[in-house]
Amino acid sequence: MKTDYYEVLKISKSATAVEIKKAYRKKAIKYHPDKNPGDKSAEEKFKQAAEAYEILSDPNKKARYDQYGHAAFEGGAGGFQGGHMNMEDIFSQFGDIFGGAFGGGGFSGFGGGSSRGRARVKGSNLRIRVKLTLEEIAKGVEKKVKVRRKVKAEGASFKTCATCQGSGQVMRVTNTILGRMQTASTCPTCQGTGETLDKRPKNADSNGLIQNEETVSIKIPAGVTEGVQLKVNGKGNAAPGNNSLDGDLIVVIEELEHETLKREGTNLHHDLYINFSEAVLGVAKNIETVTGKVKIKIEPGTQSGKILRLRGKGLPSIESYGTGDLLVHINVWTPQNLSKEQKQFFDKMVEDENFAPNPSKNDKSFFEKVKDMFS
Repeated sequence: MKTDYYEVLKISKSATAVEIKKAYRKKAIKYHPDKNPGDKSAEEKFKQAAEAYEILSDPNKKARYDQYGHAAFEGGAGGFQGGHMNMEDIFSQFGDIFGGAFGGGGFSGFGGGSSRGRARVKGSNLRIRVKLTLEEIAKGVEKKVKVRRKVKAEGASFKTCATCQGSGQVMRVTNTILGRMQTASTCPTCQGTGETLDKRPKNADSNGLIQNEETVSIKIPAGVTEGVQLKVNGKGNAAPGNNSLDGDLIVVIEELEHETLKREGTNLHHDLYINFSEAVLGVAKNIETVTGKVKIKIEPGTQSGKILRLRGKGLPSIESYGTGDLLVHINVWTPQNLSKEQKQFFDKMVEDENFAPNPSKNDKSFFEKVKDMFS
């Protein structure tokens, strides 16, 4: 089980952005590979801290994590791309917070030769909507979707940028009243990647990319809700260059309306209509649930508005906090068109004491029932 991100950084859920950044910097410096050469445990803790910071420093990701925990980024849709990043990638993404604590030349323990100025370009993200039934949401499901994405064309090759010599930056010297000042800016030729297209295959664009249709498998965890976004790492558009990263596929969940069930969080509601005779005499009814049909018993003398709670017949919590209930709302259907004989029967019953309303203390009012539903 993954460690809680707040526990990784040793902060509370109410921590401010400044506190989150400060906590990450402290952890990153402590477990930095240059400070712990060859220590795999330190390297793993360094990556964990970077993963926690990547989520908690982003307000949108933090809100999703606070609501759904790690499950918000699971199911083939991990929220952190660290699993596909080496140590230099993490440094290029978050290195600015180190404030020069480890010199200026990347990670000495991981091959060197990489400049902080050189950006590792990532392709653009793609977004799709996936429609799910309540039955699929109840169990979790694996969906296969076709995605048109840009990929590197076969035969495309890239060379070191001649303008910046692969550094991704160009240096400029300007004269000021304080003397000669040297500044660095992103290379205008390669946009900071340090590479330019060398060989362009037929049908490839100016970046050496082509459109390709691919079938992507998406594992969707049980209990997702309308609007939840999952991320499939590396299934977005590619970016040019040998050292680039593919973008991600953002999957937006759309919940299909059920014919007989209405969702309220993890609970489900079902309106069951019975006729007057069934309410008087009692009856057994089969009703739909997200896991199949179940038979329920309506007791004789059941009043309209009664709510039967079927525990555990709702939807699972995406945070694994258990399963909701199915609330069956009993509605007694009053006949509107009666025969002569039927009218005569009810005329006789008007004064009958068995037909006179006589609610007991156990017969709750509508507002009490609503209150019970939300308690």
